[in-house]
Amino acid sequence: MSSQKIPEDNLPVVQETAHGAVEGTDDPFADPGLPAHKPRIQDIDERAANRSERTVAFMFTLSMLSTVGFIASYVIFPVDKIVYIWPFGHVSPLNFSLGLTLGFALFFIGAGAVHWARTLMSDVEVADERHPIEATPEVKAKVLADFKAGAEESAIGRRKLIRTTLFGALALVPLSGVVLLRDLGPLPEKKLRTTMWAKGKLLVNMNTGEPLRPEHVPVGSLTFAKPEGLEEDSHDFLSQIAKAALMIVRIEPDDIKDKRQRDWAHEGIVAFSKICTHVGCPISLYEQQTHHVLCPCHQSTFDLSDGARVIFGPAGHPLPQLRIGVNSEGNLEALGDFDEPVGPSFWERG
Repeated sequence: MSSQKIPEDNLPVVQETAHGAVEGTDDPFADPGLPAHKPRIQDIDERAANRSERTVAFMFTLSMLSTVGFIASYVIFPVDKIVYIWPFGHVSPLNFSLGLTLGFALFFIGAGAVHWARTLMSDVEVADERHPIEATPEVKAKVLADFKAGAEESAIGRRKLIRTTLFGALALVPLSGVVLLRDLGPLPEKKLRTTMWAKGKLLVNMNTGEPLRPEHVPVGSLTFAKPEGLEEDSHDFLSQIAKAALMIVRIEPDDIKDKRQRDWAHEGIVAFSKICTHVGCPISLYEQQTHHVLCPCHQSTFDLSDGARVIFGPAGHPLPQLRIGVNSEGNLEALGDFDEPVGPSFWERG
């Protein structure tokens, strides 16, 4: 480092600050202290303070209206609708309105809080010396006193309009999260209790797409069927087949132990739901000699010769049976829907 002396004109001089004088020193980075506080117009003019109060309240009110708009968007716009909005192109009006209204709701709360702090709350800068991480009783008392002083200086007790609109905005914003529960899916209503099967519906082979006839089902075979009219290109195919999938098995009539099962069959051809009553997995493993079907997910086992009752595994109840017959053209047809909901139990069942 050079030993050349610094000219006296470049040496620090004594500066008057809000905390007193900083003595002359060779340190060019000496703390100059805080500048003297200058009052804002709101500090000396009550009319300006009232204008700021109305501005803050207006922003909080806009937040409340945006939250109401968010909730209304769920009711107004259908989920599958697409519209053109310049310059965004083809978008979902539901998603667009949800993002816009929720963004405005949060923005106006933040903007109102910032404007409140900058115009009405105290802006006096306070410098504190560093202290140990563990606060002393004196520091705790000072923090509590500062908090009370800040609460008083914020005028939240006196500025009732701000307080009321702030509480309204903060109370309405959480409702957005409650409305989002709709995205869990539509309410099932009675859809879980019924399927596409009805009296006169033909049993259609899942592989060939042709109506099943008794001669198509030999003893000991396993065939899968779907209701007549349910096509794979249908928009609701997956939701319908998940309830209506059917297992067709032909058993010697003398081997059927359950009387109602025998009455609901046709010449030993029985039709049971393919959906396991445990968690809804499709059943496809059939033991010809024992007439047992096994669910591949959790090994629930059902006896198709005895009302499809559970003989092993976690399934809670037997597989529902579909009553079948033969129409005038010799095709197998349903004589109604299942007498109970298919698949696993649900809390509304009973």
